[in-house]
Amino acid sequence: MAVKLQVPPGEKISISGGKLVVPNNPILPFIEGDGTGPDIWKASVRVFDAAVAKAYGGKKKISWMEVYAGEKSFNQFNNWLPDETVEAFRDYLVGIKGPLTTPVGGGIRSLNVALRQLLDLYVCLRPVRWFKGVPSPVKQPGNVDMVIFRENCEDIYAGIEFAAGTPEAAKVLAFFEKEFPKEFGKIRFGTAAKTADWNKFAGLTGGNDTVQVGVGIKPVSAAGTERLVRSAIEYALREKRKSVTLVHKGNIMKFTEGAFKDWGYALAKNQFRDQVVTERESWILGNKDAKPGISAEENAKLIDPGYDMMTPEQKAKIVKEVEAVLKLAPTHGDGKWKSKLLIKDSIADITLQQVLTRPKDFEVIATLNLNGDYLSDALAAQVGGIGIAPGANINYVSGHAIFEATHGTAPKYANLDKVNPGSVVLSGEMMLRYMGWTEAADLIIKGMDGAIAAKTVTYDFARLMEGAKEVGCGAFATEVINHM
Repeated sequence: MAVKLQVPPGEKISISGGKLVVPNNPILPFIEGDGTGPDIWKASVRVFDAAVAKAYGGKKKISWMEVYAGEKSFNQFNNWLPDETVEAFRDYLVGIKGPLTTPVGGGIRSLNVALRQLLDLYVCLRPVRWFKGVPSPVKQPGNVDMVIFRENCEDIYAGIEFAAGTPEAAKVLAFFEKEFPKEFGKIRFGTAAKTADWNKFAGLTGGNDTVQVGVGIKPVSAAGTERLVRSAIEYALREKRKSVTLVHKGNIMKFTEGAFKDWGYALAKNQFRDQVVTERESWILGNKDAKPGISAEENAKLIDPGYDMMTPEQKAKIVKEVEAVLKLAPTHGDGKWKSKLLIKDSIADITLQQVLTRPKDFEVIATLNLNGDYLSDALAAQVGGIGIAPGANINYVSGHAIFEATHGTAPKYANLDKVNPGSVVLSGEMMLRYMGWTEAADLIIKGMDGAIAAKTVTYDFARLMEGAKEVGCGAFATEVINHM
């Protein structure tokens, strides 16, 4: 069934020379969302419109255009994600959406992932900061102030996987058995014989001896890595952040996650040489600053404690690295490196520990899809939960961007005017900032700060805050507006 969209009066946002061109009355598509989505959207859009009106005195105004996805779309048009919705986001460049239900029973695995992939929104942008007074499980949530650049189109989320026992999985396994027998041998139960042996050993009489192995493919490309890391570095330089950390599991997955790290470092040094310093370079330059007469070999020993145990070839490689870094003296020497953007890396599992124990060490994080998913929610838990965590999916080259709630639909609270609209409100704040309407965005932050500081909050915060006044979704939006 064709979907007829009601286009309001207004103009389209466009992009020219790599920069958005935003008219004073832009048309912005929005998806209301499922479950609690209607309550949240009704509250949030009031906040957006109030901020724009107050910031610009009526000179600017958003023309909202509803588009459809999820349950509302399926109920009206028998289509979870109509082509008209995708084309609207493609045509109007910038939009926003509430939480969506994932269809059950096949077809689209995730509407959110589908939109990201169809529009090639390769950056999932997740800023994480604390609002004073928000309940937190950590002692110093104010130390958490990070921005995550999560790769959005590759890695496990590319969705290339085959169910156990299907002909497709059998074909992949047969291909590996024939073409890569060594790797096939690492698949523990890749053959019926291995499965039968295990069942016999475990005493599972009557067990299923057929091959039951699900297979997935994890693509990670140089191009995908470079465009993500470039976006993270450009953001960090623009916002005067001190560091970008490449988070990966390259110690195990050397040719996917390890390659992500290597490609990220290479891009930083090749395209931003005068503006960045890597962590190892900072050690070498710092050693030279502390002891100007230090030899390259002595410097190598300081940056690699195992130097004396290395082979001559390994030693020569480290010394060559030191000598190359010291040639940066005109732009990085004599302490000048300290003012550069620091590029470093961290293993994913230790990162999940250190964002708890040493959050100040992280400012901008660039990472692959699955790592970014875990990190985003783990960090959100430190500053009040995903109920107020904003998010965006952006293609910085084409200008396309969809800002979104990061939480689920919470259907048991639907139509109760109860839940916290903070995730969509703050996603809208990100959207306004992306459009260059920073004055309106600043007012939303001011309003959120004021409402929370006054302890006039929704139930999720009220139950954890002493002396709080619990209000509904719409009333909280009113408090935010009043504190602008």
